[in-house]
Amino acid sequence: MLNKNVTLSLQGCVRGATICIPVMPGIIAVGLVFGTVAAQKGLTFLETILLNSLVFAGASQFVAMEVYGDPLTLGLVVAMIGVTAAVNMRMVLIGASLRPWLGQVPAWQTYPALFLLTDLNWLLALSEYNKGTRDWGIYLGSGLLTWALWSLSVIPGYFAGSLVSDPKVFGLDVVLPAFFAALLVPLWKGKRQTVSWLVAGGVAALTWYLVGGYWSIFTGAIAGAFAGAYLDD
Repeated sequence: MLNKNVTLSLQGCVRGATICIPVMPGIIAVGLVFGTVAAQKGLTFLETILLNSLVFAGASQFVAMEVYGDPLTLGLVVAMIGVTAAVNMRMVLIGASLRPWLGQVPAWQTYPALFLLTDLNWLLALSEYNKGTRDWGIYLGSGLLTWALWSLSVIPGYFAGSLVSDPKVFGLDVVLPAFFAALLVPLWKGKRQTVSWLVAGGVAALTWYLVGGYWSIFTGAIAGAFAGAYLDD
């Protein structure tokens, strides 16, 4: 049985999926681009589908493709695992922030559901939790929809993704950042958030300028977390 303060309902799942609708074009566009990248790298269609759906970690998938080469050697495998783990390290902090909510849910439900954890549905779930929502269907529904869109969009991307190989042409590259920015506003609570967000953004921007690639996601998340942990409101 769930804790009396936490519920799981179909209505909550539907609501979680519904509030993802504005960002659907962005998810689909990025999935299309990944399909194109995988095809250009020489992955088979089956390999692309399995990698995309089982890893389910957009930024680190692109990083792994930057490292990938043919033939695939042990060294390349280790390198791909390393960069994927580094970029996804932020999920440790993200997952911990959901403990006040999902920590009350039985382990056999929580751990499988964590597979669906992304920046998007984490931010949605946290926003709803702070509003007093205790139906974790918000998290589950948004995660399931995101995974489904991500898994399906790679298919046309693999065969014809060159049509949207550059989402900037259609302005789709701003959909996800704009959506995240809008969701962050209700989460602001004072000095700690302001400074930690500025630190995270500054470090991420500097990393992007100096190193490029997707390392800015990792460095920004870690810097922001440390800033928030050691600052007083």
